[in-house]
Amino acid sequence: MPATPMTRPAVAPDAPAGPRPLATAGTLLGVVVGLTAVLLVLLCAFALPSLNSGPHHVPLGLTGPQPAVQAVQGGLDGEAWDVTVYPDARALRSAVERRDVVGGLALGAGGVTVYTASAAGQQAGAAIGALGTATAARQGSGATVQDVVPFPADDPRGAGLTAGAFPLLIGGILPVVALLRLFPGHAGLRRRLAGVILFSLVAGTAVAAVLQYGFGSLHGAYWLIALGLSLGMAALSIPFLALESLFGVVGLGAGIAVMMLLGNPLSGLAGPHWLPTGWAALGQLLPPGASGSLVRAIAFFDGTGAGVPALTLGLWTLAGLLLLLVADRRTARRRRLQATAVAVR
Repeated sequence: MPATPMTRPAVAPDAPAGPRPLATAGTLLGVVVGLTAVLLVLLCAFALPSLNSGPHHVPLGLTGPQPAVQAVQGGLDGEAWDVTVYPDARALRSAVERRDVVGGLALGAGGVTVYTASAAGQQAGAAIGALGTATAARQGSGATVQDVVPFPADDPRGAGLTAGAFPLLIGGILPVVALLRLFPGHAGLRRRLAGVILFSLVAGTAVAAVLQYGFGSLHGAYWLIALGLSLGMAALSIPFLALESLFGVVGLGAGIAVMMLLGNPLSGLAGPHWLPTGWAALGQLLPPGASGSLVRAIAFFDGTGAGVPALTLGLWTLAGLLLLLVADRRTARRRRLQATAVAVR
């Protein structure tokens, strides 16, 4: 009688072990606490500059009879105003045009003439106007306001310039993210670099055209404004690209977070003198703030004051290029070592 083959009973595959309850609870708690911390950081980054806003060492010019000037100067808050006395109203007006001061008061027997430059910062200009009105009221006279450097008539409040910080930041992020997907890895590094440079030039030219000819928010040398905006985008996108090449997604995310949490709210596009002094200085060292100052100088002050922000943006761009070179050399060296190891085997 033939032996019947023995069959093994089917064994059900082991069910995947589920996560331990304590580990799951700890991970969930960590995620919740971490996201809450990120939310609070975002709240502080965007709210604190506004809560602590106000005149901070605003350059103010005064001219007029010495007793009147001394009386006004003695009543000013030293933390809010940095006062310079000028011999006459013409010198004061010239100082406003040269950006030596943001505005000033010309005191006279017939009243107070208030010189402002709303294009240098509308909030500071409004504060100087209010100061002039209050000074005239104490003297029992009237105040006349002259906006020496105004915004264009199509955008008298400078809304286009003020709103430009966030699109500029997005213009530094978008090409990096898109080109990383299209040209990944070390082989696509040079194409990514060429892509962000080309995007910066095209996008800067397009944004300048919309702001100047579409919205009427800017006037001045169009091509210089376009180059300034292009340099601002390149000063963001090239360092972002370098951080990703060196440290991966973590490096890119950290760079974007710093610019969103610090660069955007501290850009000072409404006027850097309206931020606390230390924060205002930090904002001008970051690409969004430097870009805004560069465009403001070119569009409204014939380039006066453009040197420092242009240098700042150039240094950010150069730093990004150097980091990209380091990433390229590091990857090439690693590949040579791997090829040598394979050849030895």
